[in-house]
Amino acid sequence: MQRYLIYRVGQSFIALIGVSMLVFFLTRLSGNVLDLMLPIEATPEDFERVEKAWGLDKPIVVQYGLYMKNVLQGDWGESWKWGSGALEIVLEKFPATVQLAAFTLAISTVMGLTIGIIVATKKDTPFDWGGKIVALLGQSLPSFWLGIVLMWVFAVLLGWLPTSGRGGITHMIMPAVTLGWFNVAALMRLTRSAMLEVLDSEYVKLARIKGLPEWKVIWKHCLRNAAIAPLTYFGLVAGFLLTGSVVTETVFAWPGTGLLAVEAVQARDYQVVQAVVLFMASIFIASNLVVDILYAYLDPRIRYN
Repeated sequence: MQRYLIYRVGQSFIALIGVSMLVFFLTRLSGNVLDLMLPIEATPEDFERVEKAWGLDKPIVVQYGLYMKNVLQGDWGESWKWGSGALEIVLEKFPATVQLAAFTLAISTVMGLTIGIIVATKKDTPFDWGGKIVALLGQSLPSFWLGIVLMWVFAVLLGWLPTSGRGGITHMIMPAVTLGWFNVAALMRLTRSAMLEVLDSEYVKLARIKGLPEWKVIWKHCLRNAAIAPLTYFGLVAGFLLTGSVVTETVFAWPGTGLLAVEAVQARDYQVVQAVVLFMASIFIASNLVVDILYAYLDPRIRYN
């Protein structure tokens, strides 16, 4: 296990280096930030002076090396738009994303697992067909379209929910449904497939022959052994939600890291864009690493040397 952990941590570090290179070089393709920051009447001497002050006059490879050196020292750069540290801005917006992600994750996990178990135990019944319809709609409806429709119906027509912004539970309902609808459908399908495979196994038949209550067979024996595939997806979902959904946060003006990323890209604020992407990538990679470790504890047959 220890050797495996070292190997996976090394892979994670290499992945982060690759992400940092991609975001650093790709952000420079969006144009020169000085065109937005300096006034129209700025002279070439003004451009040259600011470029030198910000280190933009150096070759891009040298700029990347200096950037990574500063990141390793805890300096993620200073925002050109907001005028403060890039990492501080990301950390300031992150609690809003955590709030929405936790609410969405709780709803989608409960609904996805529950519906998946029910449709698996009621195979080829109206419950099963209803679950298939939910899965089809959940994985085919675009999130931005669903968010706008929910806003139009429940906020504009009915006036039950606020249209945007951060607040209590009422502010989170529509963004959480929009963000979690796809996850409910995917988690339900994975749970259903895994449960159907487990329900056919010999140890389940033996448990029923012994006279164990059906609820105990389903929730204790079947679900635990069928949880490997949903757990894999759960790790991906957790990483995705915690890194923020750009589309959902933009539609509902939810002040999280996703909306911050959009605003930073529009302002060509390289430092904030790089900080957001690296921060998101770190969380996503860490969540998948945790899931890999949990495999060994969930299924005794899985061991890493």
